Amino acid sequence: MNGNGNRDVEVVVVGGGYGGVTAANRLARRDGVSVTLVNPRPDFVERIRLHQLVTGSDDAVVGFDEVLGGNVRLVVDTATRIDAAERRVSLAGGGTLPYDYLVYAVGSGASGPGVPGAAEFTHAVSDLEGAQRLRSVLAATPASDPVTVVGSGPTGLETAAELAELGRKVTLVCGDVLGPSLHARVRRPVARRLAELGVTVLEGPRARVTEVTRDGVRLDDGRELPSTVTIWTAGFRVPDLAARSGLRTDAEGRLVTDATLTSVDDVRIVAAGDAAVMTDTPFRMSCQAAVQLGPAAADTILRRIAGKKAAAVRMFFAGQCLSLGRDEGVTQFSYPNDKVNALSISGRPGAGVKEIACRFTLDKLVSGARKAGSRASRASRGRGGPSRSAPDQWAGRR
Repeated sequence: MNGNGNRDVEVVVVGGGYGGVTAANRLARRDGVSVTLVNPRPDFVERIRLHQLVTGSDDAVVGFDEVLGGNVRLVVDTATRIDAAERRVSLAGGGTLPYDYLVYAVGSGASGPGVPGAAEFTHAVSDLEGAQRLRSVLAATPASDPVTVVGSGPTGLETAAELAELGRKVTLVCGDVLGPSLHARVRRPVARRLAELGVTVLEGPRARVTEVTRDGVRLDDGRELPSTVTIWTAGFRVPDLAARSGLRTDAEGRLVTDATLTSVDDVRIVAAGDAAVMTDTPFRMSCQAAVQLGPAAADTILRRIAGKKAAAVRMFFAGQCLSLGRDEGVTQFSYPNDKVNALSISGRPGAGVKEIACRFTLDKLVSGARKAGSRASRASRGRGGPSRSAPDQWAGRR
């Protein structure tokens, strides 16, 4: 009950990544709104640092005590189904959570490669558990053994460079082109840096992996590469929670929303992050998008609570920051609509910009947590204590 004797509006946020945390903190600042965040892990994962976890330069984990407001109740469990008709979320631990509004922020994870042998013999960097397993595997692998990174998007580039800087013998299998999300001019400093680190770069129409074995990979052109450790970074997929719950999704399983981030099936369900798609304004899966979508989703809900019309979301992109080892990096600038241009910063300044971006993002979460309640109020999360279940690969990742 709130100070006026009325029942609080109950909002459940499913997923504790960048989008979910920013949405929860924004909502928890409003009197009369009770916020519960469901996340399979008891900690927040800095997904943009997972490649550093692999090499030991960062653990990529921050306590929710730092980034989640004290007025937000944390439930450590996995959402298994959303019952939109009854407005409740079923949990793996056996409980249910009723809601008046729900924020769908379950994030994304590594895609299923669909290549023979890949499921058995490749490792992922896109989630905490995968990155931790990869770190353990590398620790037990001689430094002279060959390592193959498949995919040259930001995750693949950063992982290949990070490992090569430590002296690993790395081959980067790009597919058609190195750094497909980068401008052609910006690929040049990236290629130079990888060459300096000794990374073998394979690109071209037939530089695609067609099979993975325990000790190698086979390419479309027939080449067979020795590979003691193979890391798959090509593509992302979203969890199937929305589809399993009977909500409308696109071909990739993302929850379909309108321009206000509202599910086209239910006005009480609002999305934030990778696991949703606006029909009129698709956006790139990224931390940069999530930290805008989280507050926007919260504002949509708050306007509806206040009896106002929700506003269409406006996205603004500045570019992409890549670390290429600890000493150098590249910042690719873009137009506000996320179309890349030829402007970039490379070398040590590029690495500095990436580090600033990582720290700024975390600082924004910490600042949002402070505004969403004092640490003392965190005891109110108890309500019988958080339910706990085994970690799930989908939540908390950006």
